[in-house]
Amino acid sequence: MIKQILGKLPRKPSRSSSNDSNNDGGLNAHSSLNSSHGANSINNSKPSSNSSKTSNPSLGASRLNNGILAPNSKMNQGKKSASQLGPVMTSAVYEALPSFRDVPNSEKPNLFVKKLNMCCVVFDFSDPSKNLKEKDIKRQTLLELVDYISTVTSKFNEMAMQEITKMVAANLFRTLPSANYDNKNLEMFDPEDEEPAMEPAWPHLQIVYEFLLRFVASSETDAKLAKRYIDHSFVLRLLDLFDSEDQREREYLKTILHRIYGKFMVHRPFIRKAINNIFYRFIFETERHNGIAEMLEILGSIINGFALPLKEEHKLFLVRALIPLHKPKCVSMYHQQLSYCITQFVEKDFKLADTVIRGLLKYWPITNSSKEVMFLGELEEVLEATQAAEFQRCMVPLFHQIGRCLNSSHFQVAERALFLWNNDHIRNLITQNRRVILPIIFPALERNTRGHWNQAVQSLTLNVRKIFSDADQELFDECLVKFEEDEVKQMETREKRELTWKRLEDLATSKAVSNEAVLVSSSVSSIAIATGTSPRTTAGG
Repeated sequence: MIKQILGKLPRKPSRSSSNDSNNDGGLNAHSSLNSSHGANSINNSKPSSNSSKTSNPSLGASRLNNGILAPNSKMNQGKKSASQLGPVMTSAVYEALPSFRDVPNSEKPNLFVKKLNMCCVVFDFSDPSKNLKEKDIKRQTLLELVDYISTVTSKFNEMAMQEITKMVAANLFRTLPSANYDNKNLEMFDPEDEEPAMEPAWPHLQIVYEFLLRFVASSETDAKLAKRYIDHSFVLRLLDLFDSEDQREREYLKTILHRIYGKFMVHRPFIRKAINNIFYRFIFETERHNGIAEMLEILGSIINGFALPLKEEHKLFLVRALIPLHKPKCVSMYHQQLSYCITQFVEKDFKLADTVIRGLLKYWPITNSSKEVMFLGELEEVLEATQAAEFQRCMVPLFHQIGRCLNSSHFQVAERALFLWNNDHIRNLITQNRRVILPIIFPALERNTRGHWNQAVQSLTLNVRKIFSDADQELFDECLVKFEEDEVKQMETREKRELTWKRLEDLATSKAVSNEAVLVSSSVSSIAIATGTSPRTTAGG
């Protein structure tokens, strides 16, 4: 009798049954990966459509399952670990779901969600021989999702967007492998010499990127609704991935971020500010980042679309971020894209030419010849968009620098500087202002003509001299006379210096025998000061 009474009492549910009651649909696509129950529930075709209509854990909302309230904190922890670390399915059953072609249209949205949940499982690609069958099933499923999202004819609802962003986050958002360099060896680090690491999980990542790209570009994606899920946090984590060493990944990120910028107008200021912050950290802290070129390529398109007159925010971006990007040693990795952005600003607002040219002069390289050649190429592009008034504001410091480039012992630097005269617009600007410019660069031209070791540089210099002499022979002769006078003065100064040193040597020799201190007279001190030599050094012989 007692047994019969006890048998009618409700039993405490077992642990396995409680797990099963919570593992329906997309809820535990992440957290169930460490148990066989969760993996089975992903592939189980029995869950009803009611389970897929419940709120998604990515929103942090609790849900009722058989009258049991699932706590928010546990679900949020599950999602966080999935999107940051990437869940890895090891020994659970992983089977393909039916194809979209095999189900009626009314069932396709539910099947779409199930396939998305199935693709939240992330496999370990460090071992190529591991989970081969499951990896192929996931790849085929991802391809089906790409095909479905490209051909869908109805707007994506909120639930579908939740599941889409959850699947994308689970696969893409991860900690990138540590780079091959150390903070202590910044001086030795050269990105051009480093072999880029290829992402081993690319067979899956590529399809996920393609899926995200088509979702963002789809006409069935409502931007007003999607902005709740492709939000600031989502954008920031996409930007973090630009530091990937795999160029294929950065190319996809570039295209996707550009599409997001175009579609979600509400995110535009935030995206620009976030890119600014990456640039600031790169310029002033690390000088290491793999995705600067791709970000600049996006910005080049954005700058091209800026409305006139330019906002003060955009001008500050030019001065505080773009111009200082000339400073890092690895500028060659992104200089082409940077030069395009700079030129776009000058073409938008010609009054910025003076600011840009003075910025280039501020960061002009001294010992890096290849970098100097790049700067001269960029300078030509900027000068081509510069008008006379702005040119006159900066021409004096500019041509002092060009004069130094003309006399460079590196023939490519001198040659590139002389090529500026091949540009009709720049040549006209120089000719119009020859009375200021020629006296500055004439000594450099004359020294090249008389003594540069490279024959091509000498030939180009003669051509430039002829341009000036044809334009204004009188000014040319005046500069030549002044140059020769300066040469005579320099020769006299050099002779005086040599005589002074000889006198000091003779005096030191005569006093060496007696070990007497050598006293420097006031005349010797004045000569030493005039020639830039310290009297103490002079006295020491």
